[in-house]
Amino acid sequence: MAQESNFVDYVKIYCRSGKGGRGSAHMHRAKYMPKGGPDGGNGGRGGHVILRGNRNYWTLLHLRYDRHVHAEHGGNGSKDKSTGKQGADAYIEVPLGTVAYNAETGEYLCDVTEHEQEVVLLKGGRGGLGNVNFCTPTNQAPRYAQPGEPMQEMTVILELKLLADVGLVGFPNAGKSTLVSSLSSAKPKIGNYPFTTLEPSLGIVSYRDNKSFVIADIPGIIEGASEGKGLGTRFLRHIERNTLLLFMVPGDTDDIKREYEILLNELANFNPELLDKGRVLAITKCDLLDEELIEMLKPSLPEGIPTVFISSVTGFGLQELKDKLWQEMNSESNKIAAIQMNESIVHHSKDFSHLHAELEAEGEDENLVWTDDENVEDVEDMDEFEYIDDDEK
Repeated sequence: MAQESNFVDYVKIYCRSGKGGRGSAHMHRAKYMPKGGPDGGNGGRGGHVILRGNRNYWTLLHLRYDRHVHAEHGGNGSKDKSTGKQGADAYIEVPLGTVAYNAETGEYLCDVTEHEQEVVLLKGGRGGLGNVNFCTPTNQAPRYAQPGEPMQEMTVILELKLLADVGLVGFPNAGKSTLVSSLSSAKPKIGNYPFTTLEPSLGIVSYRDNKSFVIADIPGIIEGASEGKGLGTRFLRHIERNTLLLFMVPGDTDDIKREYEILLNELANFNPELLDKGRVLAITKCDLLDEELIEMLKPSLPEGIPTVFISSVTGFGLQELKDKLWQEMNSESNKIAAIQMNESIVHHSKDFSHLHAELEAEGEDENLVWTDDENVEDVEDMDEFEYIDDDEK
């Protein structure tokens, strides 16, 4: 069993909407009205299953322990033209940046990016019409009513992609977590060993004139990550939505340009569209370098990318870095590229075979089909009628 984590960015849940209530075929009976005629009411609508964005969540952890979501069935119609009760909708609260897919086909379903945004995943069945709706001059006493529509069910995979303005990309021990802790109030784990960061974290960076932006720290990647080495590229999807990528390479690296190109190649292997995003290069740990060494390094830096020398420990270059990030984030070309990529990334099907294997290894991929004692009769066609007399039941 894998070690429990407070950060969960994948979850697989079974959803079921409510079935519609059946219409009533009741006939009005009263001693003062021997031929009262039909008065059967309509059935109530079944409840929907609805995804709702909630900015107070930042992980899908709360859904790991409640992975059966079912809406209420609609009530049956009754006499006196009484409509059945509408089934209660079932809401799934998710953090902003959650994408939903059909677990069986990988089909993209929806994307939740705004607070209180609601998306209907599964519609509840419509309630059946009561016999009062079928009364005509030639058929004044219909003794049949319409059944309700059946429920819908689906196993859904929810995938979280953190919403941030700037995503950090670098090898383990490049100083990403230290930078986040220096620029924001976030307190990621910091240690002098590889893969200190095992899960993504967010930090809010204060800027001039009460402005701010969000920075995302993800676990470090290494050469061969696209082939599964290290922690692989599982967390790289969290930078797919970022406007800007901040590459971080330590100043004491033997070949800064080569390390930058390795990182760039791993991103290209994961998703070539990431290369269209704006990029800034930060040379970290510059408290180990003097001005003369910094000047000697400049000619060997990658071309065509803004570069800033920083030290998260001493604060050297941090204000210049924030200025550069703000400038690049708000450039028109980067904004357009980020919007175009967001539209192209999420609207396609995905292969979740690797995820099913991971969940099975963690004991999280058991049969999710909901069962209860209720005998649910699904009706294929709403135009079919059933002959029911409520007084005879």
